[in-house]
Amino acid sequence: MAHTQAVAAPLAAPRPRLRAVAPDEVAGLARVADFLPPGATLLPAPPHALPVLPGRPPMVGYLVLLPADQQPPAPAEPEPGAVPEGPVGIDGERRIATVDGRALDLTYLEFELLAHLVAHPHRVHTRDQLVQTVWGYGHVGDGRTVDVHVARLRRKLGAEHRHTIQTVRRVGYKYLP
Repeated sequence: MAHTQAVAAPLAAPRPRLRAVAPDEVAGLARVADFLPPGATLLPAPPHALPVLPGRPPMVGYLVLLPADQQPPAPAEPEPGAVPEGPVGIDGERRIATVDGRALDLTYLEFELLAHLVAHPHRVHTRDQLVQTVWGYGHVGDGRTVDVHVARLRRKLGAEHRHTIQTVRRVGYKYLP
C-alpha cells in the first residue's frame, strides 16, 4: 500500500501519494505498522481528502508521517546480474518499458498502467482500482477506458507476450510474468 510521506525532500524526489483503501483492507494495516521505520506514525486521513465512488462504501485512508530529519527508505536495488521476473521490464526513472529487451512505444497512461500491473504481479486489479490508481481520483469515465488501454498494451506487447496481462472475467486484470 502506498502512503503519503511527510518529509522535507529535494525537488527531484518523487511526489508523495495518498492511497485510499476500502474498509475491508483496513484489517491489514495492523501488519503494516510492524514495517514502519522508527519514529513513523500511521494516522487516519481526513475524510474530505478521500474520493467518493458512486454506489461504493466510503473509503478509509491512512497517512504515514516520518520525522523531517528522517529520509524515506530507499527502494531495494536489484542484485547485479539478477534477472527480473517476466519478459516485461520497467525503468521508472527513464520511463521506458521493454519486452525481451525491445523498447515499447507507449503513451503516458499506457506506461503508467503497465508499470502498475508489473509492480504488482499476480494481483487482481478491478477496473475501478485501476482507474483510481492510474488515471487519478478526478478522472471521469468508466472501466471501459481500462479495457481499451489494456487492448492497446497487449497489441504493443506482441503476440508472444500479450498473455502476460490476463483478464479476470467480470473483475479486472492481472499481470502474470
